[in-house]
Amino acid sequence: MEMNHVLIVEDDKEIREGVEIYLKSQGYQVFQAADGVEGLKIIEKEEIHLAIVDVMMPRMDGIQMTIKLREKYDFPVIFLSAKSEEVDKIMGLNMGADDYVTKPFTPMELLARVNSQLRRYRKFAEKLNQREASSSVYTIGGLEINEDTVEVTVDGESVKMTPMEYKILLLLMKNPGRVFSAEEIYERVWNERAVNTDTIMVHVRNIREKIEINPKEPKYLKVVWGVGYKIEKQA
Repeated sequence: MEMNHVLIVEDDKEIREGVEIYLKSQGYQVFQAADGVEGLKIIEKEEIHLAIVDVMMPRMDGIQMTIKLREKYDFPVIFLSAKSEEVDKIMGLNMGADDYVTKPFTPMELLARVNSQLRRYRKFAEKLNQREASSSVYTIGGLEINEDTVEVTVDGESVKMTPMEYKILLLLMKNPGRVFSAEEIYERVWNERAVNTDTIMVHVRNIREKIEINPKEPKYLKVVWGVGYKIEKQA
């Protein structure tokens, strides 16, 4: 099995080196950068499979860096931040991060997130490569998802989704009208026991921003208060 390349972008040298030592001991190849500018340079040069990016950094912060890298790359990005509320807000604005870890964190916690994101990403990449022959297109109103080409369109316009957003939307569109709890979505999409379902809420918010004309009054992706989420049968 090939070695995964992880990039750690963090202006605190101690944190950077601590993370590198730990990830290396787990068999990862690690690249370091002190800010977003350096981080982007490494991404251009090296094949990176996952980036751990600090939110607050001089020169170019983690948000700007992630927006830039998302123009070309879709590997997982994990934000590091001192405040969870702050990241909640940032991820809600759809900056293209897949997960976040709040400081101070334990090496075990970070490693678990890294492993989990890489595993999910690998599965998604395999699915892209397989592209089954049977045509699987699900349509509700102007919203369409094509399982073969892994494409989402709204009124004929292509919508760019992250691997996680795509999988959540696909699950809901395959079962129109059925309400899924956040725990259930987590377990069905990630194939593991739900630990932190907050990320589901953030992903749902991001999907809405992309597929709804007015996210505040959604036509497709509805919240059933206290229960979960569903895609309307007829939009």
